[in-house]
Amino acid sequence: GLSPCVRLAPSTSKTGSFCSTPAGSQLPTHAKHSVAMSLGGPLKVLVTGGAGFIGSHTVLEMLNAGMEVTVMDNLMNSAEESLRRVMKLTGKTVELKKVDLLDLPAMSELFKQARYFAVIHFAGLKSVGESVSRPLWYYENNITGTLNLLEAMKLGECKNIVFSSSATVYGDPTSVPVSEDFPTSATNPYGRTKLFIEYILSDLHKSDPSWNVCLLRYFNPVGAHASGDIGEDPKGIPNNLMPYIQQVAVGKRECLSVFGSDYPTHDGTGVRDYIHVVDLAKGHLAALRKLESSPGCVTYNLGTGVGYSVLDMVKAFGKVCGKEIPYKLAERRPGDVAVVYGEPSLAKAELGWVAELGLEEMCADSWRWISQHPNGFNEE
Repeated sequence: GLSPCVRLAPSTSKTGSFCSTPAGSQLPTHAKHSVAMSLGGPLKVLVTGGAGFIGSHTVLEMLNAGMEVTVMDNLMNSAEESLRRVMKLTGKTVELKKVDLLDLPAMSELFKQARYFAVIHFAGLKSVGESVSRPLWYYENNITGTLNLLEAMKLGECKNIVFSSSATVYGDPTSVPVSEDFPTSATNPYGRTKLFIEYILSDLHKSDPSWNVCLLRYFNPVGAHASGDIGEDPKGIPNNLMPYIQQVAVGKRECLSVFGSDYPTHDGTGVRDYIHVVDLAKGHLAALRKLESSPGCVTYNLGTGVGYSVLDMVKAFGKVCGKEIPYKLAERRPGDVAVVYGEPSLAKAELGWVAELGLEEMCADSWRWISQHPNGFNEE
């Protein structure tokens, strides 16, 4: 039988109503879709992990651009509420399919029910520390999950994919800024899953050039939508700096631990390329437009090209929220590198994309989100 899908509408109740496509109503094979193609209707895209932090912000931008979006998410590390907020903010609907990447039959069914121009693949486990203690879980979810997705896409004749890769594939770079032609390596199982998937997608394109692949290597996404209604809401102890600072700022945690204060940087703390999540989301729209020109397999850094240290971030956030963020210096974390920031000029040249929001907006938007929603999406 068909797996039920929840169709969320802006005014939907907490539960959502169930619907499914009647059996046998397979959609006809269309000519090549195009963003500009009015005859074929709006661009139809499947977003895996679309209820997550980057996913929900990207879905919002896609809806505003007039695309038709289906989200596939097992909600393991995200909340359905994020999509309700997105629909409220845009006044448009999103279809949510509660499907797991490891469930190949359910995924294949998705591609039988509808014909998608492309998939944006966000879904995956993403904690470096957890990947070190549970490598098999990471390899199965991220790699087997992606293989299942590609198998299902093949069945559904959808051969365009945007993949969430990461600057972690540069390992410990010999110099900065890092550009796309730098050698890749990984220092932990999470990073290796990203790197292996890049290879898998590249090999797939080589074996069948009708596949178009856009690998987006993100640097460090922070910030939140300017409305303050959606943002980063990690379950458990945050792995990333910004949500940790946020939790200290609203009094949920006493003090920030700064891992490593003896790095060869201006203040001894690690330097990263922080990018506003709304800029990052817009980069995915640019990537979809790129896929329409059948580029083959292309890779872009999505970053600002500017590095800030942990203490730079702590001070900037303190300034925005009007109070000092207490912190203590701790040992370096194994696998952390001293300095990473990107060279984003290729994305500018080939995607017409450039990060526009700076450190102040990143902090102000994060603070607006967390101060209005100290418990994240779990308001009760």
